[in-house]
Amino acid sequence: VVGALFYLFVKLGMGARILAINLENIKDETRGILQKDERILNEIRESDAQVARLADYLYNSSALPIYKNSSADYYPIGEEAFEAMVIELEKAEHFIFLEYFIIERGRMLNTVQAILERKVKEGVEVRFMYDGMVSISQMPHNYPEELKKLGIRAKQFSPIKPVLSTSYNNRDHRKILVIDGKVAFTGGINLADEYINEKIRFGHWKDNAIMVKGDAVRSFTLMFLQMWNVEDGTSEDYERYIRIPHGHSSFDGYLMPYGDNPFETDRVGKNIYLDMINSAEEYVHIMTPYLILDDQMVSSMAFAAKSGVDIKIIMPHIPDKWAAYTLGRTYYEELISSGVKIYEYTPGFMHSKVFVSDDIKATVGTVNLDYRSLYLNFECGIYIYEGHVIDSIEKDFQKSLRESQLITLKDAADLSFFRKFVGRFFLRLFAPLL
Repeated sequence: VVGALFYLFVKLGMGARILAINLENIKDETRGILQKDERILNEIRESDAQVARLADYLYNSSALPIYKNSSADYYPIGEEAFEAMVIELEKAEHFIFLEYFIIERGRMLNTVQAILERKVKEGVEVRFMYDGMVSISQMPHNYPEELKKLGIRAKQFSPIKPVLSTSYNNRDHRKILVIDGKVAFTGGINLADEYINEKIRFGHWKDNAIMVKGDAVRSFTLMFLQMWNVEDGTSEDYERYIRIPHGHSSFDGYLMPYGDNPFETDRVGKNIYLDMINSAEEYVHIMTPYLILDDQMVSSMAFAAKSGVDIKIIMPHIPDKWAAYTLGRTYYEELISSGVKIYEYTPGFMHSKVFVSDDIKATVGTVNLDYRSLYLNFECGIYIYEGHVIDSIEKDFQKSLRESQLITLKDAADLSFFRKFVGRFFLRLFAPLL
């Protein structure tokens, strides 16, 4: 009886169903606010029809266009990204939107909060949203109330409460900072001191971020506002925050911000990764903290490697989660046998989420190579086609590669019997939850 009731509870999924309905209503309300530019798409079609098709796919699935009048700067380490974030926050005049998966008191959060307090007094509108899992260990449950007393609009996404809910499995893993609708940051960095190596947890923490300026910021603004309103299904004047005039940008490429959510059949983050693997001609270079793959991703990597494409993956050498690391290593043997080269970042923990391909395509964002990111969480990122910033991303990969050790087939095969047994025959059963 208990099992049957629990099955019905999960199957009906009322908590997740309400979120899905609210999100669909908000997407219907905001569809058409961001219009695609056919002139830009025609330019891209002349050089790479596959990229144009990817842009069409993203607009048809998420109503997020590809932009040309925008610029991007890449930060290969958290300390540099944080410095840039502080500089831009100090310039805010109208509004600041923050959406993060993890926050924790320390130099990073305290610095940001101090700026937000001053900006509120200057008349700047500030909204601060973070994932509700934070209240379990990192922050007190009433932290939003503390911020509200300072004049900051704050909320937790899906706060953990002592009641059963099917929405708890769908976390807000995005990292978005929008300033005045003119500047946006995304990447792997949260607001906690390990991300800038102020606190050492797993050796040196390798992370990254990307700053976007210009028209492309509109997509990040819209994604934030959609998430801000998704739990209560409220509406607001989206145009007010999105129709911000921007100056001309001299960026020599194209930017396509994207968001992913667990309630749609389209797996945007996964499809962008697969598109880069399947369309690569020379190489695909990947940095990821986790390697928990489905058959389609394994097959695509193996096929590309056997076809002569240089597939290199940099993983952490010092893991943050033993189970995820052990499970990830169970894929090493199969991938290495197919020609995929796997490295581990020896100084510590690799937290960057990066794909770069053929010197002309890259994506930076929050999407890990695991089931949670690819299927269960709210995620975001930015796809880059052409442009000098891709050189910076590839240089970062090469620098990280020099600090990493190659995992040989023998290394993969020498995994202890205990780890092989636990990883392959036990942890893989729970891979969709990791």
